Amino acid sequence: MAAGEVLQTKQGASSVDGIHTDIVCTDFSDRILIVVTQFQKLGTLVHVTKDVTGFVDISCPSFTTKVLLGKDEPAVHIYAKHIASKISTGPTSKPLLICLALKDFSPKHMQTIGNLVVDHKVW
Repeated sequence: MAAGEVLQTKQGASSVDGIHTDIVCTDFSDRILIVVTQFQKLGTLVHVTKDVTGFVDISCPSFTTKVLLGKDEPAVHIYAKHIASKISTGPTSKPLLICLALKDFSPKHMQTIGNLVVDHKVW
């Protein structure tokens, strides 16, 4: 980051099924950081990249996820890919670092969490 460069950040909070949920989105020059927490901690850190294939269908992108820190569970990958699909724009979107610390990774909350991220977009 160059000296004097200002990062674009949005933060907020919402209730997801009665659970206080904090969100922070920051746009760095090379990637986007998204933190969604119900514990006021970073939680599991997931790196998400958009797959590049010979056949590009931007209406249905695919993503690769890798847990860098924390619990490597299927629900974490599903949530990270869902968030990526909500914010991925165009064929050259930035890689994502997504921190998830949720009390409930149930499917019924996934859409609400995804919409919460979109409401705080910085990209």
